[in-house]
Amino acid sequence: MRILRYIGCCLLAFLVLTSCSVAARDNQMEQKLDRAFEAGELRGLHSVLVIHKGHILAERYYEGEDESSGTSIGARLPDATSLHDIRSVTKSITGLLYGIALSEGLVPGLDAPLIAEFPEYPELAKEPMRQKILVRHALSMKMGTKWSEDLPYTDTRNSETAMELAEDRNRYVLNRLMVSVPGDRWVYNGGATAIIARLISKGVGKPLDVYAKEKLFAPLGIEVFEWASGDDGVPLAASGLRLNIHDLAKIGQLILEDGKWQGKQIVPADWLKASFTPEAELASGLRYGLFWWLAGEGAPPRWVAGFGNGGQRLMINPSDQMVYVVFAGNYNQSDAWKLPVTILTDYILPTLR
Repeated sequence: MRILRYIGCCLLAFLVLTSCSVAARDNQMEQKLDRAFEAGELRGLHSVLVIHKGHILAERYYEGEDESSGTSIGARLPDATSLHDIRSVTKSITGLLYGIALSEGLVPGLDAPLIAEFPEYPELAKEPMRQKILVRHALSMKMGTKWSEDLPYTDTRNSETAMELAEDRNRYVLNRLMVSVPGDRWVYNGGATAIIARLISKGVGKPLDVYAKEKLFAPLGIEVFEWASGDDGVPLAASGLRLNIHDLAKIGQLILEDGKWQGKQIVPADWLKASFTPEAELASGLRYGLFWWLAGEGAPPRWVAGFGNGGQRLMINPSDQMVYVVFAGNYNQSDAWKLPVTILTDYILPTLR
């Protein structure tokens, strides 16, 4: 699978990172990044931010062609306040919102039957195999349904694209052909995120983006964001969020503090523990939790991450108290994984050794 191919290459980089010690802001690292960008070695890079123990280690911004929700916005030079697509890192943030809603008793628990939460589709609830799908299976992308995002997102045969073109996205996701026992097999599935987002919005009685602003963004001091919606006006939980690089880094810092921000518990610590407990062992050597990618070894994992189309990255290394964020413009390119990995292995890690 294309997704596993490029994600798997991140494993080695972060395994090495766990053995490195970190100093204060490193001008040498920033200058090296500047020279590499000017030489054309970091194609598509828009910005990079590395934070260690709450202090900036490196922060750079570069001009390049960009998009907003799939639409070109031309060349621009971003800065610390510029909003940027985070694409599928949105999934990981949606997972955090589910944990908050669960702590408030507004959404069903992990082992609740999923189909039972959608009584508007009574015919689906009659199928014995579909009855076995749990909320946990959606959050871990192990629903057992047929789904493929291997084709470009511009192709209507891509399952996520087809979902957004469907008259009813929830029915589309829940009514896919059952191809395996729920919980047995992991398949990358943006539709699962849409279903989880629907549970959140139904449970809390407000749109996903409004709930996110109230319960996650405002407590973190995130004042400006955009969340793209589908044609039905529903926020795209799998890929629609735009944040600036420092605000996304705040999510990483929140995780380093076990869900606390300035001493206040924002995301329950037990939800983070559940999210970072492996639910699937992947062919790439990585693991997957509840909408979070996990290092291939360690308990707890050595690092956790959200990955997004085009080279977007939020990676958190608890052992070194490090947060690493990359924004890039290599959307829909099969080799987009190379940029964030190259920055780690060729420009950051050698400086830290």
